[in-house]
Amino acid sequence: MFDWLKERDVAVAPRPLAVVPARDDRANAGEYQLLYKYLRDRFANRLVLTFGEIEDLLGFSLPAPARIELTWWSSPVGRSAQSKAWMLADRTATVNLMAQCVVFERVT
Repeated sequence: MFDWLKERDVAVAPRPLAVVPARDDRANAGEYQLLYKYLRDRFANRLVLTFGEIEDLLGFSLPAPARIELTWWSSPVGRSAQSKAWMLADRTATVNLMAQCVVFERVT
């Protein structure tokens, strides 16, 4: 069936496999790593997640200060484990405590 290939008498070297770098996990977001991966892998520039959805992603409840203190969401750059999660995913977080939701927007 492939006689035509044998008749050519041309040695075909196998192609080298392309080296594809692994996804960049730039740093460890600690216990909030699953939130980081979720935010990183979303195409949308703006994501709205409820506290319940965030807890479902993480597999544990948010601490009490997350529900009552704006400062928990706006800690200085890279100072808290939770803020690393969205900052490493190149996002900002804007919380609405009354609605118990967070808007994560891509930094452009």
